[in-house]
Amino acid sequence: MSIYDYSSDEVLIERFKEGDEFAFDLLVRRYEQKVYQLAYRLTGNPDDAADIAAEAFLRMYNSLKRFRGDAQLSTWLYRVVSNVFFDFRKREARHQHLPLEMPTDDDDEPYELPIEDESADIMGHALQQEQRRVLMEAIQQLPEYQRVMVVLFHIEERPYEEIAQILGLPLGTVKSRLNRARNALRRLLEPYRELFGVEESPTTGVPQEASDAL
Repeated sequence: MSIYDYSSDEVLIERFKEGDEFAFDLLVRRYEQKVYQLAYRLTGNPDDAADIAAEAFLRMYNSLKRFRGDAQLSTWLYRVVSNVFFDFRKREARHQHLPLEMPTDDDDEPYELPIEDESADIMGHALQQEQRRVLMEAIQQLPEYQRVMVVLFHIEERPYEEIAQILGLPLGTVKSRLNRARNALRRLLEPYRELFGVEESPTTGVPQEASDAL
């Protein structure tokens, strides 16, 4: 009896292509937390996140046998989740008779989210929790494509090149749209300057602690 090494995604994918359903179950277990976490960060709603995660894994099941390995499985799966999210928002917009905001390629001045300043004291922790709440609510107000950009880059910490693969966009377009998304986020956070600290960036006018919650 052959013993298979189930440690790598590549082996699991090949085993699934050969009809091993257990290999797919292992892939789901390996990525279910990351998939749900991304879906939740995009929707801000646990029920919607669960629906998106379930749909993403269904699409994964139906498409995995055609997966050619041109990208890492995690990158491909992030793309599936993003597409499910966009489809979810389109359906939601149709039901509410609201337009789905589409991206533009307008360039904006680069905006860097500031570096996290950790604090171990109780008051500091409470402040960071409030900062996180405000920041995540601001992210939820971004148009869908900008939201995905911010979440992938600043929260999931995906590099530009991988985001380009996930969204199927040229690298320059990713950088341009991410800058636009950052500037939109800056405007949404403007009323909360004091919450993040009065000090501003000399180049962008953004509160220096605005990314603590990220």
